[in-house]
Amino acid sequence: MDPNLLTAILLGIVEGLTEFIPVSSTGHLILASELLGYNAETWATFNVIIQLGAILAVIVLYWRTFWTVLTGMLRGDGLSWRFARNVLAGFLPSAVLGFLLIDQIEALLENAEVVAVALVLGGLAILAIERLVKPADVAPGVAVLPLRTALGIGLIQCLSMVPGVSRSGATIMGALTLGVERRTAAEFSFFLAVPTMVGATALSIVKHRAELASGAVDWQLVAIGFVVSFLVALVVIRWFIGLVSRRGFAPFAWYRILAGSAALVWLLTR
Repeated sequence: MDPNLLTAILLGIVEGLTEFIPVSSTGHLILASELLGYNAETWATFNVIIQLGAILAVIVLYWRTFWTVLTGMLRGDGLSWRFARNVLAGFLPSAVLGFLLIDQIEALLENAEVVAVALVLGGLAILAIERLVKPADVAPGVAVLPLRTALGIGLIQCLSMVPGVSRSGATIMGALTLGVERRTAAEFSFFLAVPTMVGATALSIVKHRAELASGAVDWQLVAIGFVVSFLVALVVIRWFIGLVSRRGFAPFAWYRILAGSAALVWLLTR
């Protein structure tokens, strides 16, 4: 098999597996570049674009919710407008900060050691939150979240600009600390991923437009990675909701600690 094709498939699998669970998809893509030995800079734009495949999985699985919200907004339904308001409030902090700090954020993407440390610290944080968080006092449902809660989750999401922290992990754990029940916290993270990742992809495309226009990006490989990440994410989202409802987030915390520790030892001793 063509090595580039194999890399595209593997990166698509990694993206689909990790985008929506609290283990950091970006961190895993960075570690994959170190482990597989490919040029991370060459695949940087590829990695950003295939995230849209995982985002499409959310739209497909929750299309009834999106359609209900859209038609409800057209009818002037208050609940639908509050749903849209909360997603927008959660998106705005990272949109503003991401636009202002894009160069600094991209510089961090070159540091695999940062990823490994963030994985371990994030795992410990999840265990602490799981143990200390109080029972949910916010009624279930994204539309009924208070505006201040949605905005607070959005501010906490900004921590995920450090590779290895995890966007989904930051939003879900942030929601739990703010009194949101588990399923709503996970689903709000899914919905918030749509504008967040679309915005991040658009910003990256604009910044790297010269590279895209020059033909340096192999769009056939991008299409393969996109489809693979989409199909894998479809399965992962359903599985994740079921697991969280039964067992919470501790399994992901222990995975982060083990994976981050192993990665850090390997990076420092190779």
